[in-house]
Amino acid sequence: MTDSPTNAYPAKGYATHAPDQPLEPFSFTRRGLRHDDVLIEISHCGICHSDLHTARNDWGGSKYPVLPGHEIVGHVRAVGDDVSDFSQGDRVAVGCMVDACLECDHCEQGLEQYCLDGGMTGTYNGTDRRDGSPTYGGYSDKIVVRKEFVLRIPDGMDMGAAAPLLCAGITTYSPLKQWKVGPGSKVAVVGLGGLGHMGVKLAAAMGADVTVLTRTEDKMADAKALGARDILLSTDREAMKAAANSFDMILNTIPVPHPVAQYMPLLKVDCAQVLVGVIGTLPEMHSGHLLGRRILTGSGIGGIAETQEMLDFCAEKNILPEIETIAMQDVNTAYDRMEKSDVRYRFVIDMETLA
Repeated sequence: MTDSPTNAYPAKGYATHAPDQPLEPFSFTRRGLRHDDVLIEISHCGICHSDLHTARNDWGGSKYPVLPGHEIVGHVRAVGDDVSDFSQGDRVAVGCMVDACLECDHCEQGLEQYCLDGGMTGTYNGTDRRDGSPTYGGYSDKIVVRKEFVLRIPDGMDMGAAAPLLCAGITTYSPLKQWKVGPGSKVAVVGLGGLGHMGVKLAAAMGADVTVLTRTEDKMADAKALGARDILLSTDREAMKAAANSFDMILNTIPVPHPVAQYMPLLKVDCAQVLVGVIGTLPEMHSGHLLGRRILTGSGIGGIAETQEMLDFCAEKNILPEIETIAMQDVNTAYDRMEKSDVRYRFVIDMETLA
């Protein structure tokens, strides 16, 4: 079987060329179809906090030009010779990864995000496993993706609103499933942003009794509208003390350094606080907080099968993110607003505006 691609596709999008530069129009070339590829015309792309961090090199390792976007939805426009699972016009999606070895122990368990052979290939700021070219994300009009990493958007699901499910959705769904959240579970969600609001919706849909942990009472109305039963003020020492040993899981979605130790006493024995926001170096924590067999752990995204399961679950339960749709030309303003938490709760770019 040859891996020689068909003719390449001219593409356009928005990229940044330096950490202190804005995103601006960028013309480039998508690879032609390999035998196992799918060409997708992008209709919408969500904006993730990771996009901003990578564009500005907050984590180091950004390879410019950076063309972000890993919450991608659209329609199939062409397929490679060996692709029979997808046809022109299909409603499809792409998340945070576009390749992995598919042969290691993790990949065979459906954990492609933890691929042992060089890690997963990121949808952007990554390197193609076959030809070494840079990967560019979904702030663009089209993308070419290996068929195994293309997902189906369930019938009837709104395409624009579905976009953030490809990161915010699966990032919160995966740990909730891993820690067996269901009817009778008591779950606390820390933070009520893009990830947190999805954590509340999903945990509630799984049957859990959900509490939002926050510093101020002004989140009460939003928390309850999203499905939470209550809020717990982390600034109220007596309330925090009274809530000790009461939660089966804490889903911590805050993406900046903060004192995670304060939440550990809230956990029951053998229960976990799961960090899903990338916060960098953890603040110092006394090991006594782990006594009582309390667990502090982290979780990335989910594998491909689990991501499809999440999409199907959201369609069944009618769960969608709360979004604000923007034009491509407004992406830099959206980044500034996102830094100020001025979005309820996720920006989505309408790619028709790219034209």
